[in-house]
Amino acid sequence: MEEQKNAAIELRNITKTFGKVVANKNVSLCVNRGEILSILGENGSGKTTLMNMISGIYFPDEGQIFIDGKEAIIASPKDAFDYKIGMIHQHFKLVDVFSATENIVLGFEEEGGYNIRRSAERILAISEQYGFHLDPMKKVYEMSVSEKQMVEIIKVLYRGADILILDEPTAVLTPQETRNLFDILRRMREDGKAIVIITHKLHEVLSLSDRVSVLRKGEYIGTVETAKTNEAELTEMMVGKKVSLNIERSEPENPKERLVVRNVNCRDRNGVQILKDVSFTARSGEILGIAGIAGSGQRELLEAIAGLQALQSGEIFYYDPETGEESNLRDKTPLQIRDMGVRLSFVPEDRLGMGLVGNMDITDNMMLRSYRSGKSVFVKRKPPRDLAQHIIEQLDVVTPSVNTPVRRLSGGNVQKVLVGREIAASPTVLMAAYPVRGLDINSSYLIYNLLNRQKKAGVAVIFVGEDLDVLLELCDRIMVIGSGKITGMVDGRTATKEQIGLLMTKTDGGETHE
Repeated sequence: MEEQKNAAIELRNITKTFGKVVANKNVSLCVNRGEILSILGENGSGKTTLMNMISGIYFPDEGQIFIDGKEAIIASPKDAFDYKIGMIHQHFKLVDVFSATENIVLGFEEEGGYNIRRSAERILAISEQYGFHLDPMKKVYEMSVSEKQMVEIIKVLYRGADILILDEPTAVLTPQETRNLFDILRRMREDGKAIVIITHKLHEVLSLSDRVSVLRKGEYIGTVETAKTNEAELTEMMVGKKVSLNIERSEPENPKERLVVRNVNCRDRNGVQILKDVSFTARSGEILGIAGIAGSGQRELLEAIAGLQALQSGEIFYYDPETGEESNLRDKTPLQIRDMGVRLSFVPEDRLGMGLVGNMDITDNMMLRSYRSGKSVFVKRKPPRDLAQHIIEQLDVVTPSVNTPVRRLSGGNVQKVLVGREIAASPTVLMAAYPVRGLDINSSYLIYNLLNRQKKAGVAVIFVGEDLDVLLELCDRIMVIGSGKITGMVDGRTATKEQIGLLMTKTDGGETHE
């Protein structure tokens, strides 16, 4: 490792294990003042574990951390703050009923005691310096996701942090909000701060960072200057082999109406309206994308189609591809809807809490979906076992065997089992929500190609995704939802990210182009 003259943080031979799992092995890298360093790596490559050691959440088993050339012992988040290190986590830790200012000063002892007006003035000064748009008196529960993130960033700046670590900061932002965040980070860089971004979005790495450090399976692979690299080289460093980054989008062949949703309205348990007059058509042999800020009603819409969410009003018609018969799914139970071939693969944040049983192995989890069709008292294990083996091979699931309990698989591998199980059921309508959430690039492309194969087989595919670049590359049409309403329908081949971003933040129904 070469000596760095202006290194804010230098890691030397850091190793961290959890039981038999080696999360980081002999990692050495450094972050300079006045630079943005991206830490890039697939799922489970040890990115977050490494940053958690810098921010005092974990303590390394071996190795040293140097701050400004002097060895530092960081045994708690308080130690990290004393070294002016601030980490902005993916999941915000804010008190909803407090204002921005109250959240920022919470637990921070200032000279001269607590003075809300003085604190608010200081927050405004920080906001002006870096270009934040934040009302210090606004309550957190009234804020958008990006405003909450601003509060988290200002919170660490207020405490004097000049080394900032951001974990997947753009996961829940629109393109416009992402651009705004990047402008702020560039201003911080000009101000001499050291900034680390954990990510797996290659185009963001290339547009924002000065250097990129790549981790693979817990080991440090290398650091490259962003200006001298490209997506293909970074992918190869991440994955260890060349990966084709092309999603092949075929033209829809002989598309026919498979699902027609008309004027659907839903309320949640508290009586709040979550879907407002939603109408659209999903056709066989095409991929219909759904875009929207998290929590805009995507989940409820798919659950309504699958019979898991009660409708207040509206109809959902399904056209059987073999008989051509029309059925109103409102009259059917979730089980009847599944048996008709309408399948929902919803990848939640808690992958084990929904859809899979952690203590059961992969074969048994396959049987959860297929045992109902067995007539005998003794459920046949062979077909689910063959199916489990097929999914493991086709999706490259990393597991010792089909008999391994699902809870012992990494999140990304659990996810492949979830998605593979629904695809293996030969559906006529496949609803895949966030199927690549948090997956590494290799696995993501495997799943995109599986969805494309379903499309070519005449399935009506509905794909809910977070990455607009992927939606634009994969989908034939993209429907945008904002606050429970459809704000637009665009052509996946001609639409732009900006156009979709604007529709995502719109609240009234927009033009729809079928």
